[in-house]
Amino acid sequence: MAMSQAAFKVEQAIGHGDNAVTIQDVTNPALNNNKYGDTSVMMKALTFQGKNNVKVIDVPKPILIEDRDVILKITGSTVCGSDLHLLHGSVVEMQKGDILGHEFCGIVDEVGTGVTNLKKGDRVVASFQIACGDCIYCKQKLSSQCCRTNANTIERGMYGGNTAGFFGYSHFTGGFAGGQSEYTRIPFGDVNLLKLPDDVPDEKGLYLSDVICTSWNCVVDTGVKEGDVVAIWGAGPIGQMCIDFCYINGAKRVIVIDCNWRLDRVKEMYPNVETINFLELPKGETVVSKLKEMVEGVGPNVALECVAGEYPQSWAHKLEIATGLETDTSEILNEMIESVRGFGSVGITGVYVGYTNHFNIGSVMNRGIRFIGNGQAPVHKYWEELLVMIQEGKIDPLKMVSHRVRVEDLETVYHKFDKKEDGMQKVFVETKFSAPPCAGSPSLTKY
Repeated sequence: MAMSQAAFKVEQAIGHGDNAVTIQDVTNPALNNNKYGDTSVMMKALTFQGKNNVKVIDVPKPILIEDRDVILKITGSTVCGSDLHLLHGSVVEMQKGDILGHEFCGIVDEVGTGVTNLKKGDRVVASFQIACGDCIYCKQKLSSQCCRTNANTIERGMYGGNTAGFFGYSHFTGGFAGGQSEYTRIPFGDVNLLKLPDDVPDEKGLYLSDVICTSWNCVVDTGVKEGDVVAIWGAGPIGQMCIDFCYINGAKRVIVIDCNWRLDRVKEMYPNVETINFLELPKGETVVSKLKEMVEGVGPNVALECVAGEYPQSWAHKLEIATGLETDTSEILNEMIESVRGFGSVGITGVYVGYTNHFNIGSVMNRGIRFIGNGQAPVHKYWEELLVMIQEGKIDPLKMVSHRVRVEDLETVYHKFDKKEDGMQKVFVETKFSAPPCAGSPSLTKY
């Protein structure tokens, strides 16, 4: 089924007018050294080498290809729970040698002739999605749905339309090289880079790339409002940032559901937050019954999903995923649907790739549940206002950061993050270009 992206030509297009889709070539210097890289300058980059196998290798520095390109010298990146779906082979269209990483910041190193709002030396953060700035979606700042940066035919066939291209996230989303590296090429760099002011260090500005915008979108798109009781599935970085944003939007109670030490971290950071460890519930009790008991017998107003559909619990779903009968489990989705009160809202932010079975559509219809796919968060819509929140101290991204690591150690970091070892949560990945750690940054851990 996979179509060779290398066969695409930059000048080809599908569609007409604002809905035209520019077909981007695959510009990964690890896959085509001579065409897309400067072989006189080598850099370190984390690459996909097969299921459960990633490796840091030396590859050529990327070069400018189009006039709106920017070459970024990476000063910080991170590992996201979404990256684990690539590691596990849950996302289609990965190729050996793909450079990973969709959250990163850096210093402008080179600019194309069409870029007038940036100059060499500017500190910037990159959006994880690649927007053209001109199509029908980009004009509304709905950048994650850009018409022109991803023409993958498999995604179009599965979803009925394409998302934008994403950095470091498979050929399903355009085949663009990611930022877990020392340099990255930024297409449409005049649109997809946000300048960072001097009072926002990399260790805070970096997370505007994805996790902060994704968490904010989860909360506001699902509709958390004054007086709501909110249940959050997942105590990881996205879930933690959602706690902050729920309170900012007026929630009176927040309940977090998970099964490991991350619940203890949540309790330390947010003393008022209530928690449920679903592995420690008494026999005969479920997350659904516990939430009904905790919230007036009817359940929370809003449920936020911050986990993903890759983790089946029952043998039925494990078998169906293993045999390709579904790509994602519906267990958490059904738990959320059944937990909220009538006319409650359910928001889905964790990554779901394709299809699921045994979905409780009857409860959605009959109880009037607002079931909302939050989508890939449109970073460009939010990142300026969220940058101000960081400057004003309303949010502190460093709260979710547990480790500072080196890019050359990312192979080890991926597997430790996957296994939740060493208390590892969000990491800050430094390169040889990084500034000294800011106040409050974890000290460097070498692996």
